[in-house]
Parts: sequence; C-alpha cells; structure tokens
Amino acid sequence: MIDKQLIVGLVEEFLSTTEHYLVDVMIKPGNLIVVEIDNDEAVSTEDCAALSRFLESKLDRDMEDYELEVGSAGITSPFKILRQYQKYTGKEVEVLLKNGMKQTGILQSADENGIVLVVEKKIKPEGSKRKVTVQEEQPYTYEEIKNTKYLLRFK
Repeated sequence: MIDKQLIVGLVEEFLSTTEHYLVDVMIKPGNLIVVEIDNDEAVSTEDCAALSRFLESKLDRDMEDYELEVGSAGITSPFKILRQYQKYTGKEVEVLLKNGMKQTGILQSADENGIVLVVEKKIKPEGSKRKVTVQEEQPYTYEEIKNTKYLLRFK
C-alpha cells in the first residue's frame, strides 16, 4: 500500500512554487491515488497534468503498481479545508448541519474555529401587517457542520 504521507509531501513540494493548494489525498483500494487541488482563481487541466507528471517521476511502478488521478476540487463539491471556506467568503453557500437542518446564506467569515453565515429571514414586527426581511448572522462550528457547498444559481 502506498503511503499517504509520502504523496502529501510530494504534492506539497510541487505546489509550493505555485498558487495552488492541496485539498485532499485519498489512497483507495488497489493503490488508486486520488489527488485534489484548488486555487483561489482556477485550476487548469495543464496544472493537473504537470502535477501528475511530477508525481509519476517520483514514484516507481516497479516497486509498487498504482493508478493516479489528479484533479481540481469541483465547484459543487463540499468544502474540505479552511482555505476553501475563505475562498468563498462573500458568496452564497449551502450548509448542511449534522442535525439535518439546511441553511442557505452568504458566507461572511471563516476561521479555524468555524464560520459565520448571514441568512435572510422574514419576520412580522409587532403591530405590523406585513412581514419584513431581516438579515441575521448565524455562527457555526465545524463540529456542527456535515458539509458546505458553494451554491451555484442561474438567474
């Protein structure tokens, strides 16, 4: 079995000279190595191919056979690391909480402790006949969150 830490080290070595960052490395049965990278702007197929060639040059198929997949974190994939949360600050996201509740709102901030989501709610002020829309900040810790995704809307 190929060592995950070896792959992580090699990927980080390659990415240290680029704007890209590591999202995840998975070693699946049959020595399938899956590497996900991201960038605050975009990841091209050429970027993935260059990383793939680098990894191929550092690994020996004669010692241990493997299959390698290098790709970017998809725009609709759940966030896995803090930097992805920070990338989408100011954007609309969908948060699925571990208690099953879904929240949609603007990701106001993210740090190592959790996130703050700004959600819109309709409330009826006392003495008013109509509901009004108000914005409310809702903080969540990462322990409360099952997953968070960028909300892609076509208007």
